[in-house]
Amino acid sequence: MATQDQTPLAIGESKFEGGLLGLIGMQILSTLLTAVTLGIAYPWAMCMMYSWETKNTVIQGRRLKFTGTAAGLFGLYIKWLLLCVITFGIYGFWMGISLKKWKIKHTVFVD
Repeated sequence: MATQDQTPLAIGESKFEGGLLGLIGMQILSTLLTAVTLGIAYPWAMCMMYSWETKNTVIQGRRLKFTGTAAGLFGLYIKWLLLCVITFGIYGFWMGISLKKWKIKHTVFVD
């Protein structure tokens, strides 16, 4: 199996292939998208970042892919917001772990 730069991977090799300019570009794009839409497109920006991150990640010689959608994440954000309101903000402590679980659930190996 070869990576984007056509360098063969050793069996079981794990690495991150993303570069600094790519990361900066994605962060600027995500920030602008979120600012222009007054935060409404934040789930879409996060999905773009997750997709870039997983696309550039190789675990034990296997490339990752992010399959989550912004619409799905937006629905979860609405649910989490309602749970925060109902619990007077207490659910906010669980939002980070809920987001991490969603991200991992939608990350798969490309085979």
